Amino acid sequence: MKLYYSPGACSMADHIALREAGMAFDYEAVDLHTHRTATGADFHTINPKGYVPALILDDGELLTENLAVLDWISGQTLALQAPGPLGRTRVLEMLTYVSTEIHKAYKPLWHGDDDAEHIKARESIIALLQPIADGLRQDYLFGATPTVADFYLFVMLLWAGKFAVDLPAPLPDYRARMAERPAVQAAMAAEGLI
Repeated sequence: MKLYYSPGACSMADHIALREAGMAFDYEAVDLHTHRTATGADFHTINPKGYVPALILDDGELLTENLAVLDWISGQTLALQAPGPLGRTRVLEMLTYVSTEIHKAYKPLWHGDDDAEHIKARESIIALLQPIADGLRQDYLFGATPTVADFYLFVMLLWAGKFAVDLPAPLPDYRARMAERPAVQAAMAAEGLI
């Protein structure tokens, strides 16, 4: 199995999840500007969509899209699933919210230089994070152990630090707790971020 990622991109959630699951995998960085992999391959020949994550399974199947990859990883191990009869549905609900609302809200910060747009984006991100902050009653989103949704949210909270987004309490403590996990540290080190 092989994960194609870009350092610090949303693909880091998949990188963390694979490590948390204890799965054996190779990984290779992708330059999203040139669409070249670290070994010089044209990334479009691997993933025609041209963005990360891309996960090549052992049988050669290609998985793309963060939600699909994270759902597949969580399906491989009970340790990354939320408890209860609606556990998978609740994780998908959170993954969808993080992807379609929070992740999307960062776009002006990554691709624009208009100060007014940046201020508006930061305000929007804070407002989108507030319901999560209000609902966080345990160490992780769904209890005492993390799920794949925690890994995606963690990446969004790292971006908040990069773009000076003030996190509502208790999300700074949550981000710090996530950053201490061995799988998170290993993924960040492998991606050259620490």
